[in-house]
Amino acid sequence: MSELDTQAPDPFDPFPEAYAEDSKEYVHIRVQQRNGRKSLTTVQGLKKEFSYNKILKDLKKEFCCNGTVVQHPELGMVIQLQGDQRKNVSTFLIQAGIVKKENIKIHGF
Repeated sequence: MSELDTQAPDPFDPFPEAYAEDSKEYVHIRVQQRNGRKSLTTVQGLKKEFSYNKILKDLKKEFCCNGTVVQHPELGMVIQLQGDQRKNVSTFLIQAGIVKKENIKIHGF
């Protein structure tokens, strides 16, 4: 048996940035489909020094929707908003100076 037969191929990861622990801290904005036309927008990855409840209060007032802050065991604090508010939330976070534009990742359909 030659040496080439015993070597396993290197595993290929199609999404290396999803698991990479690099110096950039991204804010992930996702939309989840509920039942029918209902959807839920989640915001995760904000720095811990921000007051999540104050950000949530401003988002709810700005976009006329309801929302909550949830403590997730793996993801930490997550802001949930009713409806598809991905673009609205991203522009709000950039204009408020909370996050830079290059640190926001928008996910969803």
